[in-house]
Amino acid sequence: QVQLVESGGGLVQPGGSLRLSCAASGRIASIYTMGWYRQAPGEQREVVADILSDGTTRYADSVKGRFTISRDNAKVYLQMSSLKPEDTAVYYCNLDAATVTMRRLQVWGQGIQVTVSS
Repeated sequence: QVQLVESGGGLVQPGGSLRLSCAASGRIASIYTMGWYRQAPGEQREVVADILSDGTTRYADSVKGRFTISRDNAKVYLQMSSLKPEDTAVYYCNLDAATVTMRRLQVWGQGIQVTVSS
């Protein structure tokens, strides 16, 4: 069974920084994409940033220049700077991978709250 465990959320003032971490565990053979999504109250879940197997990174326009995604083996990080109140949301880690039995799967983390407020 493949699982994702997130950490690093919390309350921060506008202009502050936070770093989210997500660790994947289980019988993973290949990782295609790891990424971060977020969902604010009353809104749909949206992609924030992801990183492909070749290291290519992609960002939502709203976070370009402020957020940085990185990956180290089966861990993915999201460094968030210059945070704004509109960044407040539950952040979810996502994994697109193949297992050792060659089954393709998508896995979601449990979600972690990020609140930007003075």
